[in-house]
Amino acid sequence: MIKKSIVCGLLFSSTLLFSSIATFAQQPATQQPANQLPPAQLPSAQLPSSTLPVPTPGQVVEQKPQVIPGPPQLAATGFILVDATTGSIVAEYNADQRLPPASLTKMMSSYLVVDEIEKGKVAEDAMVNISVKAWKMGGSRMYVKEGTQVSVIDLLRGVIIQSGNDATVALAEYVSGNEDAFVDVMNQKAAQLGMTNSHFENSTGWPAEGHLTTAKDLAILARAIINDHPKHYPLYAEKYFFYNNIRQPNRNLLLFRDESVDGLKTGHTEEAGYCLVASSKRESTRFIAVVMGTASENARAAETEKLLAYGFRYFQTTPLYQAGQQVSTSRVWAGKAQEVTLGIPNNIVLTLPKGREQALQAKMHINEIIKAPIAVGQELGNLTIELDGQLIVNTPIVALQAVEEAGFFARLIDNLKLFFRNLFS
Repeated sequence: MIKKSIVCGLLFSSTLLFSSIATFAQQPATQQPANQLPPAQLPSAQLPSSTLPVPTPGQVVEQKPQVIPGPPQLAATGFILVDATTGSIVAEYNADQRLPPASLTKMMSSYLVVDEIEKGKVAEDAMVNISVKAWKMGGSRMYVKEGTQVSVIDLLRGVIIQSGNDATVALAEYVSGNEDAFVDVMNQKAAQLGMTNSHFENSTGWPAEGHLTTAKDLAILARAIINDHPKHYPLYAEKYFFYNNIRQPNRNLLLFRDESVDGLKTGHTEEAGYCLVASSKRESTRFIAVVMGTASENARAAETEKLLAYGFRYFQTTPLYQAGQQVSTSRVWAGKAQEVTLGIPNNIVLTLPKGREQALQAKMHINEIIKAPIAVGQELGNLTIELDGQLIVNTPIVALQAVEEAGFFARLIDNLKLFFRNLFS
């Protein structure tokens, strides 16, 4: 009786199998690699209007590249202009030349203190004892007094707004026990951030042999300040700070001239010249400008204005895809589900010349045969984006959902279908 049931089952499966194969063999094999994205597979309506074009099959979107002049010539030793979102460099000159940073050093000091605050290791209202060393610091000062106590947040404002050397040393001693230990952490963090041409000898930027960085490294640090600590970043936009009956203005003149500028830091020594790291946001685009070695306070502001104006005039930040966004579905073989949803694992945001997003060409390259089991995040193809024939993005296409393996007979049928599919194709 059992043998009869098995034979009947096999006969039924064979009939179903060859019926499916006959039907399947009549269908032309489809090729998925390198397809132009159809309209349904473009970014969702939640994205800004500056998304990829939707060319009809066979249509080529023709656009003449916009004529963009070279970056402005600045009266500076070195400079760089970077998109804060993407990290793309828009303009640079001597950006890798190692130079003394003066008080731009304090950007790293404030980054480390804020990092400790946001990790819960240091409280903003914690009181810091002011040492003799901190009190005796020369140069720009907050004017704290030896033997008194000052809150962490007031000292932080003294560092960022007033560029106080005394406030910087006080915080360094509070966080790490002494300034030398704090400087060691500064150099470790610089290495972690990829500031490969930077070395710090102190927490303030006081002139010292070997205390050097680059415009590019300072742009990396500025991006980290903006993106890692958004809660505390508004401190860099404050124009004044009143302490010890003294009201001092922020030395970043652009805060008073341009409403879109909201940071970051100035620096000056005789050796370094007048330096400025500034950030400006207009609509969805934020640029970071680093200008080093200018001749005066007004010159560093004016040269930075030129650099920012160039960036906003000719470039923009263009979001294309969101992490987890569906771009397609694909047939699954030997799975409990017939299809798998495909998407992009990470946000895709580009820095593009203005008006050029309509010239982007996106193509999907999906594995021709996808078999279960499939895990969430499993790479099943890739998405490429070209501009003027140049590849600018090559990112994986992944499964957005898991697909379990089907039962024995379903797998057997699909495997035989694949065999005949390959045979007839």
